Amino acid sequence: MTTTNEPAVVDDEAFQVTRTIRIEAPRERVWAALTQEGLISQWFPERASLPDAHPGGEGTFTFEGYGDVPLRVDEHDEPHVFAYTWGSPGLPLAPDNSTQVRFTLAADGDATILTVVETGFERLADPAASMRGNREGWTVQLDKLVAFAEGTRADAGSQAS
Repeated sequence: MTTTNEPAVVDDEAFQVTRTIRIEAPRERVWAALTQEGLISQWFPERASLPDAHPGGEGTFTFEGYGDVPLRVDEHDEPHVFAYTWGSPGLPLAPDNSTQVRFTLAADGDATILTVVETGFERLADPAASMRGNREGWTVQLDKLVAFAEGTRADAGSQAS
């Protein structure tokens, strides 16, 4: 059975979306699922291109119905913090079309507490709509990460080890 977590929340004053979840998997396994392109696409985008997950590394996530979303890695402190800036499909990264996603991982016995905080919505054309959409997105996608990292998906077993 997959661990159940509270949904993501919007902080309208801070212009951010946050979600903290518990994953019944070691931090190293969760870290790999967040940073290795072959594993990212098992739970998040349809395709992930992230040849270098270190600061300055660039890549794309491809989402069905949205296209290629550019990203640039901002922080890589294995296995504690991973952050990237991502933008709008088909456009180069710019302050008015991008937000930063920061993952913080903490060991909790054999499990991992993962917090994601997405910031920068105040610079977007419609901050409220973007935050609502990404709140829903992080709720759905991080539930997929939990299932993948905990090995409850049929294809998750050996791939995230």
